[in-house]
Amino acid sequence: MAKVVVTGITGFIGSHLAKRLLELDHIVYGIIRASASRSLAPIEDILDSVILLTADITDFMSIANALKTASPDYVCHLAALSPVRLSFERPFDFEKMNYLGTMNIVHAMIDLPDYRKRKLIAASTAEVYGIHTDKRPLSEDSRLIPSSPYAVSKVAADMYLRMAAKVYGLDIVILRPTNTFGRKFERNFLVEYLVTSMLQGNKVYVGAADSIREYLYIDDHVNGYIQAMKYGKKGQVYNLGGQATTNKDLAKKIAQKIGFDESRIVFGVYPPGYPLRPIKSDQPYIMLDSTKAKNELKWVPKVSIDEGLNRAINYWRSHL
Repeated sequence: MAKVVVTGITGFIGSHLAKRLLELDHIVYGIIRASASRSLAPIEDILDSVILLTADITDFMSIANALKTASPDYVCHLAALSPVRLSFERPFDFEKMNYLGTMNIVHAMIDLPDYRKRKLIAASTAEVYGIHTDKRPLSEDSRLIPSSPYAVSKVAADMYLRMAAKVYGLDIVILRPTNTFGRKFERNFLVEYLVTSMLQGNKVYVGAADSIREYLYIDDHVNGYIQAMKYGKKGQVYNLGGQATTNKDLAKKIAQKIGFDESRIVFGVYPPGYPLRPIKSDQPYIMLDSTKAKNELKWVPKVSIDEGLNRAINYWRSHL
């Protein structure tokens, strides 16, 4: 049994991770920000089992006091602003939350007694790789060519974490996961948007129709953190990839499963009112080489994209 702090515990990945940690009999602390609009719905079923600490990730003293209260063995740092397109409208907010927030976590941990005995598992993203023209899976050593303010903020955090592991000796492991689906409280990400719109009989829009992406089901993503806690090596970065498909084929696959009329899918056009990003920022291809995670973390994705989509469709069919 270990004490684990989860930042971003009310988020998509954080809420699922917290539940999995409790199943493994860990003591789970969650960092939440004081906010009248903060929804605890994603963790409503575990509120009696987790210890919530109110802190602002962008304020050093706030987060330092929270970590001193918890005195964790592990910190799983998932708190972030993540909608890529929104980062073009609010770049300073993204830098503050994602980069400065990560710096605060690092130095709050360093301020703890025996900090080298504690472990930080930090969430990066496949978006850090940016636009690569050669269509082959990207390894952890591939160049980072960020193409959005969001990606820049995560690259900066990623680099700071690797520096801190070397310079301060903090035990840090960085995960770079691909697109993950299986959300239950958000409909604005591609899989959830397609599933809910089709189930409601609405016309759907697929902007970057020919872009190739990998998709990872939430259970496999969470398992990456569990494996990283056990086996992750200090200062190392691990890709967590999924199954590759074009956005067009993904939409068609979902339509076939639901029985949706494919003629009502508009390819090459984003939904009305969708926040646009500069056209040169759209990556035509992102695939990850996850060999390192499979070898060193003993991490193996178990849920196929078909099975994951079936689960997502069944969930939303009963909850819309």
